[in-house]
Amino acid sequence: MQKDGFLVSAYGVRMPGIVYGTAWKKDRTAALVEQAVSLGFRGIDTACQPKHYDEPGVGAGLAACTNAGLERADLYLQSKFTPVDGQDPERMPYDPKASLAEQVARSFESSLKNLRTSYLDCLILHSPLSKEKDTLDVWRAMETVFDGGGARQLGISNCYRPELLERLYRWSRVKPAVVQNRFYAETRYDREIREFCRQNRIVYQSFWTLTANPSILAHATLRALAATHGRTPAQVFFRYLTQIGVVPLTGTASEAHMREDLAIFEFELTPDQCAAVSGLLST
Repeated sequence: MQKDGFLVSAYGVRMPGIVYGTAWKKDRTAALVEQAVSLGFRGIDTACQPKHYDEPGVGAGLAACTNAGLERADLYLQSKFTPVDGQDPERMPYDPKASLAEQVARSFESSLKNLRTSYLDCLILHSPLSKEKDTLDVWRAMETVFDGGGARQLGISNCYRPELLERLYRWSRVKPAVVQNRFYAETRYDREIREFCRQNRIVYQSFWTLTANPSILAHATLRALAATHGRTPAQVFFRYLTQIGVVPLTGTASEAHMREDLAIFEFELTPDQCAAVSGLLST
């Protein structure tokens, strides 16, 4: 993680060290995205999945910011192709009977239209499909988007099987640059997957980072570190993650919490303090 809170991916894409997530915002999406970007967020995560995301609302919020003078190149914008099983049958962004390649192409076109942009900084597969062959077919279609300049890099989300990630990495022509997973104790905090990401210059993004870890946020160790630095436990946890190479997503709707999340790069934990927090993730 660079001192300014940004990092550069294996594909040369400059990425913020913390990203604003837009799931579950519904009719508040546009206003919250505009607020987040206005306060300083430069990374936005969304998906072409009307069931959980209002992608046109994200586009409206971003348009308000660019109309106010922000350049598209200043933003890191990632969206997702969501397979049929993750979609609302009543609000499909593509024909579910079409080929997987066609589904990816139509979903991507919808994302560009919704977001009012000519490209994505990252196109993410929202989750592996039930058949590994289908996952690889979708990835091949995403590689076609990459080849055409529509996405600067590719990623995968909700991928909790290290062997699947390793096979995808070996098999793919355009290697995954991002893995975005739920960050919680049930998966042992993806230690094996995160090590694979570290070895292969894949950026690991965490979501559900605070919600899934109330016991860590309440732990005396984290509270003591928060008091030492004059920060909140959430800020200390996010800062720890950025220092070990994890990019957290935050979906807060609170302006105060947005400001706090953006302020995590104003301080730094010592190696001993990082080790103390690491100990909380290994119990």
